[in-house]
Amino acid sequence: MWLMHSYDTHDTPEVLDRREGPHGEVVLRRHGELLQIIANGCFLMDTSDGRSERLLVDAAYGALDGRPGPSVLIGGLGVGFSLAHAAADPRWGAITVVERERAVIDWHLDGPLSVLTEKALADPRTRIVEADLLAYVDETSDTYDALCLDIDNGPDWTVTEDNHGLYSAAGLAGCARLLRPGGVLAVWSAQPSPEFEGSLWNAGFQRVRTEEVRVARGVPDVVHIAVRPG
Repeated sequence: MWLMHSYDTHDTPEVLDRREGPHGEVVLRRHGELLQIIANGCFLMDTSDGRSERLLVDAAYGALDGRPGPSVLIGGLGVGFSLAHAAADPRWGAITVVERERAVIDWHLDGPLSVLTEKALADPRTRIVEADLLAYVDETSDTYDALCLDIDNGPDWTVTEDNHGLYSAAGLAGCARLLRPGGVLAVWSAQPSPEFEGSLWNAGFQRVRTEEVRVARGVPDVVHIAVRPG
C-alpha cells in the first residue's frame, strides 16, 4: 500500500537501515511507533494500517467462489500486511511472494519488520522469490489461482517507470497466463481507474469490478478485481 500520512513534525524519524538496491536507495526508518519504507527519498508505505492489504487478499479469495486450497501470488512484500493476512487464513494453499528489493526481504527475515511476518514466513505454505515482478511474470512457468498485486500507487501512478508495462495489454496478458482458468487478478490502487477497468475487459478478463477501501480523508483506496475465463 503506497499511501502518504501526516506526522508530528517535531518527531525526527530514526534511520534503521539504508541500502542501494537495483532501483536506487531504499531506507527503513522508525517514526514513533511506525516503521516506514522510503525509496529514493519518497515515502512508500508504513505499518499504520493494513485494511487495504487485507481487502486485496480477501477480495481475491472471495472471487474464487470457494475453490479449495487455492494458491496465491502476492506481488510486493512491502511491510508484510498482505502476506501475514494470507498466511493467517488456513483456506489458502501455497503462498508465493515476489519482491525485487533484497533489503526488504532481509528486514522481514531478521530485521525490524520480522515482528509482522515471522509467523507467516515460518508457514510451510510460504515461499519468497527475489525477483522483479514483471520479469517473473514473463519468465515463470508457474501458475496460480490468484494474483494479488500491490507494487505501485496504482495503474495510473507507478513507483518506477518500467512498472507501467505490468498494466499494459502485454502485461495483463502475462498475468492472465499465470492464472489458472477461473483465477482472479486483484490490483491495489490509491484511486479508482476507469481506464484500467477498460484495459482488464479488453484483455479478456470477466467479472471486472472495483471495491472501495474507506480512508480517513480524501478519495477511497480501491482494489480492482478481474477473473480469467474458465
